[in-house]
Amino acid sequence: MQEEPAREQDHATAPEAPAPSSSLLDELGRLAGAVRRLFGAQLQLLAAELGLARSAVSWLLVAALVATVAGVALGLTLLGLVGVLLATWFHSWIWALLVLALLQALLLAGAIGLFRRCMHWMSLPATRHEWSAMMRETLHRAEREVDGESAGERKP
Repeated sequence: MQEEPAREQDHATAPEAPAPSSSLLDELGRLAGAVRRLFGAQLQLLAAELGLARSAVSWLLVAALVATVAGVALGLTLLGLVGVLLATWFHSWIWALLVLALLQALLLAGAIGLFRRCMHWMSLPATRHEWSAMMRETLHRAEREVDGESAGERKP
C-alpha cells in the first residue's frame, strides 16, 4: 500500500506531455524544408532548361550555317550541270554560258521586281496603317507582360 502514494507522487512530479504547438512547429519546419527543396529543384530544372536553350540556339545557328553552305553548294552543282547540258545541246561552251548568264539575269530581274512590288505594297496607306497598328499592339502587349511580371515579383 505504500507503493500507491509513491506512484501518485511520481505522476505529480513527472513532466507534462509536450505541448501540441511544438509538434505543429516541427511540422511547419518540415513543410518549409520540403517547399525549399521543391523550389530548389525547380530552380535547378530551370537552370538546366536555360542551358539547353542556350546550346539549342548555338546548334540552331550551326544548322542554319550548314544548310546555307549546302544550299549554295547544291545551287552551284546544279548550275554546273545545267551548263554541261547546255554545252552538249549547243555543242559550244560559249553559247551555253551565254544562255546560262541570260537565265541568271532573268532570275535576278524577277527577284528585284518582286522585292520592289512588296515594298510598294508596304508603302500603300492601308498597309501602312495595318502595319503600324500591328506594331503598336505588339508593343502594348509586351509592355503589359513586363508590367505583369514586375507586379508578380512585387507581390511575395
